[in-house]
Amino acid sequence: MPIKNRFAEMQGEITEWRRHLHRHPELQFDVHETAAFVVDRLKDFGISDITTGIGKTGVVAVIEGKTDTAGKVIGLRADMDALPITEATGLDYASTVPGKMHACGHDGHTSILLGAAKYLAETRNFDGKVVLIFQPAEEGGGGGLEMCKDGMMDRWNIQEVYGLHNMPGMPVGSFAIRPGALLASSDEFEIVVTGRGGHAAAPHEAVDSTLVAAQILLSLQTIVSRNVDPIKQVVLTVGTFETDSVASNVIAHTATMRGTVRTLDPEYRTMAEERVRRIATDTASALGARADVTWTQGYPVTVNTPDETGFAADAARAVSGHVDDATDPIMPSEDFSYMLEERPGAYIFLGNGDTEMCHHPSYVFDDEAIPLGCSWFAELVERRMPVA
Repeated sequence: MPIKNRFAEMQGEITEWRRHLHRHPELQFDVHETAAFVVDRLKDFGISDITTGIGKTGVVAVIEGKTDTAGKVIGLRADMDALPITEATGLDYASTVPGKMHACGHDGHTSILLGAAKYLAETRNFDGKVVLIFQPAEEGGGGGLEMCKDGMMDRWNIQEVYGLHNMPGMPVGSFAIRPGALLASSDEFEIVVTGRGGHAAAPHEAVDSTLVAAQILLSLQTIVSRNVDPIKQVVLTVGTFETDSVASNVIAHTATMRGTVRTLDPEYRTMAEERVRRIATDTASALGARADVTWTQGYPVTVNTPDETGFAADAARAVSGHVDDATDPIMPSEDFSYMLEERPGAYIFLGNGDTEMCHHPSYVFDDEAIPLGCSWFAELVERRMPVA
């Protein structure tokens, strides 16, 4: 596979960065040590245009090419945060922080972008500017949105933006991408059913909130099976169900369920919220109870723009002979979607081999993927901004 020779030479160094970050995971916006590590490496590379505190704890740095005749600016993004998971890999560089782990490979993504930054700062074989985006709080905090709200795109005149994510189950050395929707939106809901508690021996004197909530839970499944076009993709899952009763002979006064809705179609996102609210409130009312619904909107659909998807796929083909440019979309969500709402760009999957899936306590990032990811970022820059 024709990775750039410089990255083969740098692989050991980049791997050490990655393993250092793996030992010291941080969550959401509390990535101060990680951001400081990133800034120190960027300074080592001779990069001086560095701004911290974007999106609370994000880092933005600029590398200028040999020339800037075209005024082209491309953003490259990596996420920095870890997950609240206790690591179970047994690796000699495992997390040293109890209850925290880089279980999604963000340590790998950050190190890959640092490797690309070192190469680009050395060679500057492009005409324009590269904006390096090191983002906090991808795992549920919406750090990408916070960086955009801080005016990142306009402040640095970013015209296109690109990112990558490792993908367990895909061979190391392979890439996958598609134009249009690649990852789903993700919203959460909570339904609190209030009935009238009572003695299990006298159900006629109570309003059984558990029974009402169970009816709601079953009816929610009709949203996907009866309101969604069968060739479209929507997932509705109730993940928790609990009552305020702890005894077998007590009819609960309240029952609470929490769940998530994921879809690749914004119109179904709106429809699902309306249907969840109506099913919950009307079912509860019909059975003599009350349902209160709280809806929390999460990340939007990650949508790759067509031209930029082609540029990203071409760069991947220059690095590897294994590129799927029409991969199937998947239902996890990603807050790079906020950046793609503001600028054209693309998100690509990088093969991570036969490992546990992301968010698993035994997940392992494959360091053999590092030169490929670095080469893809660098190739993309050199192709999109050739020296004048």
